[in-house]
Amino acid sequence: MKDAIVIGAGLAGLSAAWRLRHFDTLVLEADDRVGGRIRSERRGAYWLNWGGHVFAGPDSSTDELLREVGVTAVEIPGSLQGMAMNGTFLRKGHIATYPLRIPMPMADRIATFRAGAKVLGGVARYMDVVRTRPGESGAMRQQRIYDFEGDRSFQDYVGDLPEDAASLFSTTVTRSAGNMDQISAGAGIGYFSLVLGFGQGLNRGIVGGPSTLTRTLAASLGEDLQLGATVHEVVHRPGSVLVRYSQDGVEREEEARTVVVATTADVTHRIGVDLPEDLRDALSRIQYGPHVSTAFLTDETTSRPWDDIYAIAAPKRSFAIALNQASIVRGTESERRPGGSLMTFSPAGLGRALLDLDDEEVQRRHLRDLDQILGHGFADSVVEAETDRWAVASPYSFPGRAALQSVLTRGTDRVFLAGDYLGTLYTESAVTTGFSAAQNAASVLATPVRRSLSGPAADAPTLTPTAV
Repeated sequence: MKDAIVIGAGLAGLSAAWRLRHFDTLVLEADDRVGGRIRSERRGAYWLNWGGHVFAGPDSSTDELLREVGVTAVEIPGSLQGMAMNGTFLRKGHIATYPLRIPMPMADRIATFRAGAKVLGGVARYMDVVRTRPGESGAMRQQRIYDFEGDRSFQDYVGDLPEDAASLFSTTVTRSAGNMDQISAGAGIGYFSLVLGFGQGLNRGIVGGPSTLTRTLAASLGEDLQLGATVHEVVHRPGSVLVRYSQDGVEREEEARTVVVATTADVTHRIGVDLPEDLRDALSRIQYGPHVSTAFLTDETTSRPWDDIYAIAAPKRSFAIALNQASIVRGTESERRPGGSLMTFSPAGLGRALLDLDDEEVQRRHLRDLDQILGHGFADSVVEAETDRWAVASPYSFPGRAALQSVLTRGTDRVFLAGDYLGTLYTESAVTTGFSAAQNAASVLATPVRRSLSGPAADAPTLTPTAV
Protein backbone atom coordinates (compact mmCIF):
# COMPACT_ATOMS: atom_id res chain seq x y z
CA MET A 1 0.00 0.00 0.00
CA LYS A 2 1.29 3.46 -0.94
CA ASP A 3 1.40 6.29 1.55
CA ALA A 4 -0.03 8.74 -0.98
CA ILE A 5 -1.22 8.87 -4.56
CA VAL A 6 -1.30 12.24 -6.32
CA ILE A 7 -3.62 12.39 -9.32
CA GLY A 8 -2.57 15.00 -11.83
CA ALA A 9 0.91 16.36 -12.58
CA GLY A 10 0.01 19.96 -13.25
CA LEU A 11 1.43 22.66 -11.01
CA ALA A 12 -0.90 21.81 -8.10
CA GLY A 13 -0.21 18.08 -8.23
CA LEU A 14 3.54 18.52 -8.62
CA SER A 15 3.59 20.95 -5.68
CA ALA A 16 1.77 18.38 -3.53
CA ALA A 17 4.06 15.57 -4.70
CA TRP A 18 7.14 17.66 -3.91
CA ARG A 19 5.99 18.12 -0.33
CA LEU A 20 5.17 14.38 -0.08
CA ARG A 21 8.42 13.22 -1.70
CA HIS A 22 9.78 11.69 1.52
CA PHE A 23 6.76 9.38 1.73
CA ASP A 24 6.04 6.43 -0.54
CA THR A 25 4.18 8.49 -3.13
CA LEU A 26 2.91 7.68 -6.62
CA VAL A 27 1.93 10.41 -9.11
CA LEU A 28 -0.46 9.51 -11.94
CA GLU A 29 -0.75 11.81 -14.96
CA ALA A 30 -3.07 11.08 -17.89
CA ASP A 31 -1.12 13.16 -20.40
CA ASP A 32 2.23 12.31 -21.98
CA ARG A 33 3.88 15.32 -20.35
CA VAL A 34 3.76 17.14 -17.03
CA GLY A 35 2.66 20.71 -16.40
CA GLY A 36 -0.99 20.77 -17.42
CA ARG A 37 -1.71 24.32 -18.53
CA ILE A 38 1.92 25.27 -18.06
CA ARG A 39 3.89 24.55 -21.20
CA SER A 40 7.08 26.11 -22.53
CA GLU A 41 10.01 24.89 -24.63
CA ARG A 42 13.56 26.24 -24.86
CA ARG A 43 14.93 27.57 -28.11
CA GLY A 44 18.51 28.62 -27.42
CA ALA A 45 18.52 31.77 -25.29
CA TYR A 46 14.74 32.08 -25.66
CA TRP A 47 11.69 29.91 -25.02
CA LEU A 48 8.31 29.41 -26.63
CA ASN A 49 5.39 29.60 -24.23
CA TRP A 50 1.71 28.68 -24.53
CA GLY A 51 0.25 28.61 -21.00
CA GLY A 52 0.73 30.11 -17.54
CA HIS A 53 3.40 32.77 -17.63
CA VAL A 54 3.32 34.95 -14.48
CA PHE A 55 4.02 33.86 -10.91
CA ALA A 56 3.82 35.29 -7.41
CA GLY A 57 6.80 36.90 -5.73
CA PRO A 58 8.17 37.25 -2.18
CA ASP A 59 6.21 35.83 0.78
CA SER A 60 4.16 33.55 -1.48
CA SER A 61 3.82 29.79 -1.74
CA THR A 62 5.30 29.99 -5.24
CA ASP A 63 8.39 31.78 -3.94
CA GLU A 64 8.76 29.12 -1.26
CA LEU A 65 8.51 26.35 -3.85
CA LEU A 66 10.99 27.99 -6.20
CA ARG A 67 13.56 28.37 -3.41
CA GLU A 68 13.11 24.77 -2.28
CA VAL A 69 13.47 23.40 -5.80
CA GLY A 70 16.26 25.75 -6.87
CA VAL A 71 14.52 27.42 -9.83
CA THR A 72 15.02 31.14 -10.43
CA ALA A 73 12.26 33.65 -11.07
CA VAL A 74 12.75 37.38 -11.58
CA GLU A 75 10.47 40.37 -11.72
CA ILE A 76 9.39 40.81 -15.32
CA PRO A 77 11.39 43.81 -16.58
CA GLY A 78 9.14 44.93 -19.45
CA SER A 79 6.12 47.20 -19.22
CA LEU A 80 2.81 45.44 -18.58
CA GLN A 81 0.76 48.28 -20.08
CA GLY A 82 1.28 48.32 -23.84
CA MET A 83 -1.86 48.68 -25.93
CA ALA A 84 -2.68 48.61 -29.63
CA MET A 85 -6.11 49.75 -30.80
CA ASN A 86 -7.65 51.46 -33.82
CA GLY A 87 -4.28 51.80 -35.56
CA THR A 88 -2.45 53.29 -32.56
CA PHE A 89 0.24 51.45 -30.60
CA LEU A 90 0.78 52.98 -27.13
CA ARG A 91 4.07 51.98 -25.54
CA LYS A 92 4.44 54.43 -22.66
CA GLY A 93 2.35 56.44 -20.23
CA HIS A 94 -0.17 55.56 -17.55
CA ILE A 95 -3.01 53.31 -18.61
CA ALA A 96 -5.53 55.85 -17.27
CA THR A 97 -4.48 58.23 -20.08
CA TYR A 98 -5.11 55.72 -22.86
CA PRO A 99 -8.76 56.69 -23.52
CA LEU A 100 -7.47 60.18 -24.38
CA ARG A 101 -4.76 58.87 -26.73
CA ILE A 102 -6.59 56.11 -28.58
CA PRO A 103 -8.72 57.23 -31.54
CA MET A 104 -12.38 56.58 -30.73
CA PRO A 105 -15.75 58.32 -30.95
CA MET A 106 -16.44 60.89 -28.24
CA ALA A 107 -19.35 58.84 -26.86
CA ASP A 108 -16.98 55.90 -26.33
CA ARG A 109 -14.40 58.14 -24.68
CA ILE A 110 -16.95 59.51 -22.23
CA ALA A 111 -18.33 56.05 -21.48
CA THR A 112 -14.79 54.73 -20.90
CA PHE A 113 -14.04 57.45 -18.35
CA ARG A 114 -17.31 56.91 -16.51
CA ALA A 115 -16.90 53.15 -16.30
CA GLY A 116 -13.18 53.54 -15.58
CA ALA A 117 -13.87 55.78 -12.59
CA LYS A 118 -16.26 53.16 -11.23
CA VAL A 119 -13.70 50.38 -11.72
CA LEU A 120 -10.94 52.40 -10.05
CA GLY A 121 -13.25 52.97 -7.08
CA GLY A 122 -13.83 49.25 -6.98
CA VAL A 123 -10.08 48.58 -7.12
CA ALA A 124 -9.57 50.81 -4.09
CA ARG A 125 -12.12 48.75 -2.14
CA TYR A 126 -10.69 45.50 -3.50
CA MET A 127 -7.21 46.32 -2.21
CA ASP A 128 -8.61 46.52 1.31
CA VAL A 129 -10.41 43.21 0.81
CA VAL A 130 -7.27 41.32 -0.27
CA ARG A 131 -5.12 42.80 2.47
CA THR A 132 -3.76 40.09 4.76
CA ARG A 133 -5.06 40.51 8.30
CA PRO A 134 -3.34 39.34 11.47
CA GLY A 135 -4.48 36.00 12.81
CA GLU A 136 -6.60 34.96 9.83
CA SER A 137 -6.11 31.83 7.77
CA GLY A 138 -5.60 31.80 4.02
CA ALA A 139 -9.03 30.19 3.67
CA MET A 140 -10.68 33.11 5.49
CA ARG A 141 -8.97 35.63 3.23
CA GLN A 142 -9.90 33.70 0.09
CA GLN A 143 -13.56 33.53 1.13
CA ARG A 144 -13.56 37.29 1.63
CA ILE A 145 -12.17 37.77 -1.89
CA TYR A 146 -14.88 35.58 -3.40
CA ASP A 147 -17.55 37.43 -1.41
CA PHE A 148 -16.46 40.85 -2.72
CA GLU A 149 -18.93 41.99 -5.39
CA GLY A 150 -19.65 38.33 -6.01
CA ASP A 151 -23.39 38.40 -6.68
CA ARG A 152 -23.46 40.25 -10.00
CA SER A 153 -21.48 40.13 -13.23
CA PHE A 154 -18.82 42.59 -14.30
CA GLN A 155 -21.09 43.52 -17.20
CA ASP A 156 -23.81 44.50 -14.71
CA TYR A 157 -21.23 46.47 -12.72
CA VAL A 158 -20.03 48.68 -15.60
CA GLY A 159 -23.34 48.74 -17.49
CA ASP A 160 -23.89 48.73 -21.24
CA LEU A 161 -21.03 50.34 -23.16
CA PRO A 162 -20.55 51.39 -26.80
CA GLU A 163 -18.26 49.19 -28.93
CA ASP A 164 -14.83 50.75 -28.37
CA ALA A 165 -15.38 51.31 -24.66
CA ALA A 166 -16.62 47.74 -24.24
CA SER A 167 -13.59 46.43 -26.15
CA LEU A 168 -11.21 48.22 -23.82
CA PHE A 169 -12.70 46.66 -20.70
CA SER A 170 -13.35 43.27 -22.26
CA THR A 171 -9.73 42.84 -23.37
CA THR A 172 -8.60 43.09 -19.76
CA VAL A 173 -11.21 41.06 -17.91
CA THR A 174 -11.49 38.23 -20.45
CA ARG A 175 -7.92 37.23 -19.63
CA SER A 176 -9.62 35.53 -16.68
CA ALA A 177 -11.11 33.16 -19.34
CA GLY A 178 -14.67 34.43 -18.81
CA ASN A 179 -16.54 37.09 -20.75
CA MET A 180 -17.77 40.25 -19.02
CA ASP A 181 -21.26 38.80 -18.54
CA GLN A 182 -19.84 35.54 -17.14
CA ILE A 183 -17.38 36.65 -14.47
CA SER A 184 -18.32 38.28 -11.21
CA ALA A 185 -17.88 42.01 -10.72
CA GLY A 186 -15.33 41.32 -7.99
CA ALA A 187 -13.27 39.08 -10.29
CA GLY A 188 -13.22 41.73 -13.00
CA ILE A 189 -12.21 44.44 -10.52
CA GLY A 190 -9.53 42.11 -9.19
CA TYR A 191 -8.12 41.60 -12.67
CA PHE A 192 -7.90 45.36 -13.15
CA SER A 193 -5.98 45.62 -9.88
CA LEU A 194 -3.53 43.06 -11.28
CA VAL A 195 -3.10 44.84 -14.61
CA LEU A 196 -2.70 48.21 -12.88
CA GLY A 197 -0.01 46.78 -10.61
CA PHE A 198 -1.84 47.46 -7.34
CA GLY A 199 -1.06 44.23 -5.50
CA GLN A 200 -1.62 40.48 -5.86
CA GLY A 201 2.05 40.08 -6.84
CA LEU A 202 1.75 38.02 -10.04
CA ASN A 203 4.69 39.77 -11.69
CA ARG A 204 7.49 37.19 -11.79
CA GLY A 205 8.74 35.19 -14.76
CA ILE A 206 10.70 31.95 -14.52
CA VAL A 207 14.14 32.08 -16.11
CA GLY A 208 14.24 29.55 -18.93
CA GLY A 209 10.44 29.42 -19.22
CA PRO A 210 7.65 28.20 -16.91
CA SER A 211 8.22 24.51 -17.70
CA THR A 212 11.63 24.80 -16.06
CA LEU A 213 9.75 24.58 -12.77
CA THR A 214 7.37 21.74 -13.63
CA ARG A 215 10.06 19.62 -15.30
CA THR A 216 12.41 20.10 -12.38
CA LEU A 217 9.69 18.98 -9.99
CA ALA A 218 8.97 15.97 -12.21
CA ALA A 219 12.65 15.02 -12.35
CA SER A 220 12.78 14.88 -8.55
CA LEU A 221 10.03 12.23 -8.58
CA GLY A 222 11.79 9.78 -10.88
CA GLU A 223 9.84 6.54 -11.41
CA ASP A 224 7.27 7.63 -8.82
CA LEU A 225 5.74 9.70 -11.64
CA GLN A 226 3.77 7.71 -14.23
CA LEU A 227 2.64 9.36 -17.48
CA GLY A 228 -0.20 8.11 -19.65
CA ALA A 229 -2.01 6.89 -16.53
CA THR A 230 -5.71 7.80 -16.79
CA VAL A 231 -7.58 7.56 -13.51
CA HIS A 232 -11.17 6.31 -13.72
CA GLU A 233 -12.26 6.04 -10.08
CA VAL A 234 -11.20 7.08 -6.61
CA VAL A 235 -13.04 5.01 -4.02
CA HIS A 236 -12.85 5.13 -0.23
CA ARG A 237 -12.17 1.95 1.71
CA PRO A 238 -11.91 1.49 5.47
CA GLY A 239 -8.51 2.97 6.31
CA SER A 240 -7.44 3.51 2.68
CA VAL A 241 -8.38 4.77 -0.76
CA LEU A 242 -8.49 2.68 -3.95
CA VAL A 243 -7.48 4.28 -7.25
CA ARG A 244 -8.45 2.56 -10.49
CA TYR A 245 -6.64 3.67 -13.65
CA SER A 246 -5.50 2.48 -17.06
CA GLN A 247 -2.03 2.69 -18.58
CA ASP A 248 -0.72 1.23 -21.83
CA GLY A 249 -4.08 -0.44 -22.42
CA VAL A 250 -3.97 -2.26 -19.08
CA GLU A 251 -6.47 -1.72 -16.26
CA ARG A 252 -4.69 -1.23 -12.94
CA GLU A 253 -5.47 -0.62 -9.26
CA GLU A 254 -3.39 1.00 -6.53
CA GLU A 255 -4.26 1.48 -2.87
CA ALA A 256 -2.99 4.26 -0.64
CA ARG A 257 -3.59 5.65 2.81
CA THR A 258 -4.19 9.10 1.31
CA VAL A 259 -4.96 10.59 -2.09
CA VAL A 260 -4.50 14.11 -3.46
CA VAL A 261 -6.76 14.82 -6.44
CA ALA A 262 -5.16 17.69 -8.37
CA THR A 263 -7.18 17.57 -11.59
CA THR A 264 -9.55 20.13 -13.05
CA ALA A 265 -12.89 20.28 -11.23
CA ASP A 266 -14.78 18.43 -13.97
CA VAL A 267 -12.35 15.50 -13.84
CA THR A 268 -12.38 15.48 -10.03
CA HIS A 269 -16.19 15.33 -10.14
CA ARG A 270 -16.10 12.42 -12.58
CA ILE A 271 -13.52 10.22 -10.80
CA GLY A 272 -14.50 11.06 -7.21
CA VAL A 273 -17.44 8.69 -7.38
CA ASP A 274 -18.06 8.47 -3.64
CA LEU A 275 -17.16 11.98 -2.57
CA PRO A 276 -19.92 13.64 -0.52
CA GLU A 277 -22.82 14.60 -2.75
CA ASP A 278 -22.66 18.32 -1.89
CA LEU A 279 -18.94 18.36 -2.77
CA ARG A 280 -19.56 16.62 -6.10
CA ASP A 281 -22.34 19.11 -6.82
CA ALA A 282 -20.02 22.05 -6.08
CA LEU A 283 -17.35 20.57 -8.35
CA SER A 284 -19.88 20.23 -11.17
CA ARG A 285 -20.71 23.94 -10.92
CA ILE A 286 -17.15 25.24 -11.42
CA GLN A 287 -16.87 27.12 -14.71
CA TYR A 288 -13.85 27.10 -17.04
CA GLY A 289 -13.10 29.15 -20.12
CA PRO A 290 -10.89 28.18 -23.09
CA HIS A 291 -7.41 29.35 -24.09
CA VAL A 292 -5.85 29.28 -27.54
CA SER A 293 -2.23 30.43 -27.76
CA THR A 294 0.37 30.70 -30.48
CA ALA A 295 4.11 30.96 -29.83
CA PHE A 296 6.33 32.74 -32.38
CA LEU A 297 10.13 32.48 -32.59
CA THR A 298 11.85 35.27 -34.53
CA ASP A 299 15.31 35.90 -35.98
CA GLU A 300 15.56 39.69 -36.24
CA THR A 301 19.09 41.04 -35.75
CA THR A 302 18.38 44.56 -34.50
CA SER A 303 16.38 46.06 -31.63
CA ARG A 304 12.62 46.41 -31.88
CA PRO A 305 10.24 49.04 -30.39
CA TRP A 306 8.59 46.38 -28.20
CA ASP A 307 11.82 45.17 -26.62
CA ASP A 308 11.03 46.94 -23.33
CA ILE A 309 7.34 45.89 -23.30
CA TYR A 310 6.09 42.61 -21.85
CA ALA A 311 2.33 42.81 -22.40
CA ILE A 312 0.47 44.42 -25.30
CA ALA A 313 -3.32 44.49 -24.96
CA ALA A 314 -5.04 44.17 -28.34
CA PRO A 315 -8.75 45.11 -28.31
CA LYS A 316 -10.79 44.08 -31.37
CA ARG A 317 -8.19 41.53 -32.51
CA SER A 318 -8.14 37.73 -32.70
CA PHE A 319 -6.17 37.63 -29.44
CA ALA A 320 -6.61 39.67 -26.27
CA ILE A 321 -2.95 40.17 -25.52
CA ALA A 322 0.53 39.57 -26.91
CA LEU A 323 3.26 38.67 -24.43
CA ASN A 324 6.94 39.27 -25.11
CA GLN A 325 8.54 36.06 -23.85
CA ALA A 326 11.99 37.50 -24.56
CA SER A 327 11.45 40.19 -21.94
CA ILE A 328 13.55 38.47 -19.26
CA VAL A 329 16.41 38.03 -21.74
CA ARG A 330 16.14 41.66 -22.79
CA GLY A 331 16.35 42.74 -19.16
CA THR A 332 19.64 40.93 -18.53
CA GLU A 333 21.61 41.63 -21.70
CA SER A 334 24.12 44.44 -22.19
CA GLU A 335 23.99 44.05 -25.97
CA ARG A 336 20.82 43.12 -27.83
CA ARG A 337 20.95 39.49 -28.99
CA PRO A 338 19.45 38.44 -32.33
CA GLY A 339 15.99 36.88 -32.25
CA GLY A 340 13.03 36.91 -29.90
CA SER A 341 9.86 35.12 -28.83
CA LEU A 342 6.25 36.29 -28.53
CA MET A 343 3.04 34.61 -27.43
CA THR A 344 -0.47 35.53 -28.52
CA PHE A 345 -3.27 34.63 -26.13
CA SER A 346 -6.96 34.20 -27.00
CA PRO A 347 -9.11 33.49 -23.92
CA ALA A 348 -12.86 33.27 -23.31
CA GLY A 349 -14.97 34.11 -26.36
CA LEU A 350 -11.90 34.80 -28.50
CA GLY A 351 -10.55 31.35 -27.70
CA ARG A 352 -13.91 29.68 -28.24
CA ALA A 353 -14.04 31.14 -31.76
CA LEU A 354 -10.69 29.49 -32.58
CA LEU A 355 -11.00 26.13 -30.81
CA ASP A 356 -12.31 24.22 -33.82
CA LEU A 357 -10.00 25.82 -36.40
CA ASP A 358 -6.85 24.03 -37.49
CA ASP A 359 -3.48 25.27 -36.26
CA GLU A 360 -2.55 26.86 -39.58
CA GLU A 361 -5.67 29.05 -39.60
CA VAL A 362 -5.16 30.12 -35.97
CA GLN A 363 -1.55 31.01 -36.74
CA ARG A 364 -2.58 32.93 -39.85
CA ARG A 365 -5.07 35.05 -37.88
CA HIS A 366 -2.71 35.63 -34.96
CA LEU A 367 0.23 36.48 -37.21
CA ARG A 368 -1.85 38.83 -39.36
CA ASP A 369 -3.00 40.81 -36.33
CA LEU A 370 0.41 40.75 -34.65
CA ASP A 371 2.13 41.95 -37.84
CA GLN A 372 -0.38 44.79 -38.21
CA ILE A 373 0.18 45.85 -34.59
CA LEU A 374 3.96 45.60 -34.44
CA GLY A 375 5.00 46.40 -38.01
CA HIS A 376 8.76 46.60 -38.70
CA GLY A 377 8.57 43.47 -40.83
CA PHE A 378 7.58 41.29 -37.90
CA ALA A 379 5.97 38.57 -40.03
CA ASP A 380 9.13 38.24 -42.14
CA SER A 381 11.18 37.59 -38.99
CA VAL A 382 9.10 34.60 -37.81
CA VAL A 383 11.01 31.32 -38.15
CA GLU A 384 8.75 29.07 -36.07
CA ALA A 385 5.10 29.14 -34.99
CA GLU A 386 3.15 26.61 -32.97
CA THR A 387 -0.38 26.71 -31.54
CA ASP A 388 -1.75 25.00 -28.45
CA ARG A 389 -5.27 25.03 -27.05
CA TRP A 390 -7.22 24.08 -23.96
CA ALA A 391 -11.01 23.82 -24.08
CA VAL A 392 -10.97 23.55 -20.27
CA ALA A 393 -8.33 26.10 -19.33
CA SER A 394 -8.74 28.61 -16.52
CA PRO A 395 -11.53 28.55 -13.93
CA TYR A 396 -13.26 31.90 -13.58
CA SER A 397 -15.18 33.34 -10.67
CA PHE A 398 -18.82 33.63 -11.71
CA PRO A 399 -21.64 35.36 -9.78
CA GLY A 400 -22.49 33.12 -6.83
CA ARG A 401 -19.11 31.34 -6.81
CA ALA A 402 -18.49 32.39 -3.18
CA ALA A 403 -21.23 30.06 -1.89
CA LEU A 404 -19.30 26.99 -3.06
CA GLN A 405 -15.98 27.72 -1.39
CA SER A 406 -16.55 26.22 2.06
CA VAL A 407 -17.79 22.96 0.53
CA LEU A 408 -14.95 22.74 -2.01
CA THR A 409 -12.23 23.17 0.61
CA ARG A 410 -13.62 20.53 2.95
CA GLY A 411 -12.41 17.37 1.21
CA THR A 412 -12.69 14.11 3.15
CA ASP A 413 -10.56 12.52 5.84
CA ARG A 414 -8.32 10.76 3.28
CA VAL A 415 -8.96 12.45 -0.08
CA PHE A 416 -7.76 16.04 -0.41
CA LEU A 417 -8.35 18.40 -3.33
CA ALA A 418 -5.91 20.78 -4.97
CA GLY A 419 -6.08 23.04 -8.01
CA ASP A 420 -6.34 26.63 -9.18
CA TYR A 421 -10.15 26.38 -9.17
CA LEU A 422 -9.96 26.60 -5.36
CA GLY A 423 -8.59 30.15 -5.39
CA THR A 424 -8.38 33.40 -7.32
CA LEU A 425 -4.63 33.72 -7.94
CA TYR A 426 -4.10 31.22 -10.75
CA THR A 427 -0.56 29.74 -10.47
CA GLU A 428 -0.27 30.86 -6.85
CA SER A 429 -3.56 29.17 -5.96
CA ALA A 430 -2.33 25.98 -7.61
CA VAL A 431 0.84 25.91 -5.50
CA THR A 432 -0.90 26.94 -2.28
CA THR A 433 -3.62 24.32 -2.56
CA GLY A 434 -1.05 21.68 -3.52
CA PHE A 435 0.93 22.48 -0.38
CA SER A 436 -2.20 22.43 1.77
CA ALA A 437 -3.40 19.08 0.40
CA ALA A 438 0.06 17.61 1.01
CA GLN A 439 0.06 18.91 4.57
CA ASN A 440 -3.32 17.32 5.23
CA ALA A 441 -2.11 14.02 3.78
CA ALA A 442 1.09 14.17 5.82
CA SER A 443 -0.98 14.71 8.96
CA VAL A 444 -2.81 11.44 8.26
CA LEU A 445 0.41 9.62 7.43
CA ALA A 446 2.11 10.84 10.60
CA THR A 447 -0.66 9.31 12.72
CA PRO A 448 0.00 5.65 13.58
CA VAL A 449 -2.61 3.21 12.36
CA ARG A 450 -4.61 1.93 15.32
CA ARG A 451 -5.39 -1.76 15.46
CA SER A 452 -8.12 -3.50 17.42
CA LEU A 453 -8.56 -7.13 18.39
CA SER A 454 -10.95 -7.58 15.48
CA GLY A 455 -8.58 -6.14 12.89
CA PRO A 456 -7.21 -2.86 11.51
CA ALA A 457 -9.06 0.38 12.02
CA ALA A 458 -8.03 3.58 10.38
CA ASP A 459 -7.35 6.77 12.20
CA ALA A 460 -9.61 9.66 11.31
CA PRO A 461 -7.90 12.98 12.08
CA THR A 462 -9.69 16.28 12.02
CA LEU A 463 -9.33 17.93 8.64
CA THR A 464 -7.49 21.24 8.46
CA PRO A 465 -9.29 23.56 6.02
CA THR A 466 -7.46 24.10 2.76
CA ALA A 467 -5.62 27.41 2.68
CA VAL A 468 -5.89 29.18 -0.64
